[in-house]
Amino acid sequence: MDTVRPVVDFAVVARSRVSGAGRMEAMLASEYWDSGAAEFDDRPDHGLQDPAVRDAWARLLLPMLPPVPSRVVDLGCGTGTLTVLMAQAGHLVSGMDFAPRMVALAREKVAAADVVADVAVGDASSPPWKSGTFDVVLTRHVLWAMPDPEAALTTWIDLLAPGGRLILIEGRWSSGVGVASADVAELVLRHRREAEVTILDDPALWGTPINDERYVITSRC
Repeated sequence: MDTVRPVVDFAVVARSRVSGAGRMEAMLASEYWDSGAAEFDDRPDHGLQDPAVRDAWARLLLPMLPPVPSRVVDLGCGTGTLTVLMAQAGHLVSGMDFAPRMVALAREKVAAADVVADVAVGDASSPPWKSGTFDVVLTRHVLWAMPDPEAALTTWIDLLAPGGRLILIEGRWSSGVGVASADVAELVLRHRREAEVTILDDPALWGTPINDERYVITSRC
């Protein structure tokens, strides 16, 4: 008989790994995410293995992107689920994560989906690309974990070509970690003219009803 693995709530587990400001300590982060790589996709919104959840994310994310083929970087891509989703839609996607086991799984997904996407090990707070390389910078549940969120955000904005789009999917989870939408919007508006907040309270996105704040902030200018 198959053994059923428990689904890990990474936001809850991470509570013991964050600073007083609710951000993950940099020295522990890579080790922490690597240790959970094998179970990461068990969360419905991580693996998108349920077609209904995958369709919900496709309906949310793909209309936010410029026309195909746009150059997209998925920073803190984890196991590459959104990297593959965007590549399947025809976009030119690069993914980066500093957890080697996550990157290995992401590369396996890219190969299995028979799409073209580059996924590399690296620090999302200091990516290697030149200024103006991408039409879209996407992060999902990454900004909250940055030791210096504003410095990371400034770096991400610098990666955008003129007219490029910033897409930040974040949350303030019931476990106490994360960052509120008002705080992220304020941060974005220090550097950009637009910070549009969309609340992500549709249970279809998460595979279950939620009772905390989850949202996406988009900035086109």
